[in-house]
Amino acid sequence: MKNKFIAASLLALLSVTTLAGCSGNKTASISNDPKVIQKAAEKEKKVVSFGMADDWANWGGSWHDLKTKYGISHTDTDMNSAEAIHKFETEGKNATADITDIGMNVSPTAQKKGILSKYKGTYWDKVPAWAKDKDGYWMNAYKGTTAFIIDKKNVAEKDIPKSWADLKKGKYKVSVGSKPASAAQSQYAILAAAHAFGGDESNVKPALDFFSSLQKQKRLSSVDTNVQNLKKGELDVGIMWDFTALTARHMIDESRFEVIIPSDAAVMSGDSQVINKYAPHPNAARLARDYILSDAGQVNIAKGYARPIRDDVKLPEEVKAKLLPASAYHKVYTVKDNNVWNKTTLKLGQLWQSEVTK
Repeated sequence: MKNKFIAASLLALLSVTTLAGCSGNKTASISNDPKVIQKAAEKEKKVVSFGMADDWANWGGSWHDLKTKYGISHTDTDMNSAEAIHKFETEGKNATADITDIGMNVSPTAQKKGILSKYKGTYWDKVPAWAKDKDGYWMNAYKGTTAFIIDKKNVAEKDIPKSWADLKKGKYKVSVGSKPASAAQSQYAILAAAHAFGGDESNVKPALDFFSSLQKQKRLSSVDTNVQNLKKGELDVGIMWDFTALTARHMIDESRFEVIIPSDAAVMSGDSQVINKYAPHPNAARLARDYILSDAGQVNIAKGYARPIRDDVKLPEEVKAKLLPASAYHKVYTVKDNNVWNKTTLKLGQLWQSEVTK
């Protein structure tokens, strides 16, 4: 009986491998069996990503684990969501990357382009409905929430903003990054501002009016919200994800910066991990996504200051202490309809130019 089982398993694995090898779509016949995926991934020995650098949400912790546990090495090329989608599309069957991390808002665009492979994986049922596609084309591994990072060298203690209303009446400069219309972190900052002033994912006019008023006051900065610029003191108040802000504060000086979730409106979202339809290492990509969603992978993410997408994972106390307390999250929104928000973000570039930086 045991020998028959082994023979059947080998035949199934051979069939999957053969079909995948002769198909134009490299992932068309990939097995969904975790054990089969693991064995095939160990043979592929490599996973290549776009925009999943070691220091972003501590991806490096999981890349290290994949190497030590399964012998799978990793390389990454830094790029934003739009660049990664464009690269997947233009490379097509000559793909160089297996997986990328893109804004949840643009995931429907990537899906409609036919460049993603669907895979629900082991932890599908543990991911909230708002953070995944119903067919498994995209799924979030962590939560990011809109936050202010304030350089106390540039902003007096009495002027530190606790809300968007505070931000509106301040005198300091505010930055949503150098690419406010295309970077996911900046797009969600705009959405949070929309909520604060009466809008939502279908109506960002209140946010555009707010940023336009800052522009007229010469308070809207185009300095990119990154560690280098924060360290140099080129930002007064930056609007970032909570985990990128906390990471920057840790890397520079925890006493110098304050990270605050605005009390009147913040948006909780995150980035989606998507697998290339033509991934050169399709099994390694699937194993990577499963590992990222495992208990160990979720703890790795928390070590990178991001809140795990799985609420059932128990974090070690020393890791939990890295995060802002739950009490810091006041009026937090999630996107009700990602397709509506996706359509809005596709127009943001034109809207920003015509209504804010005109």
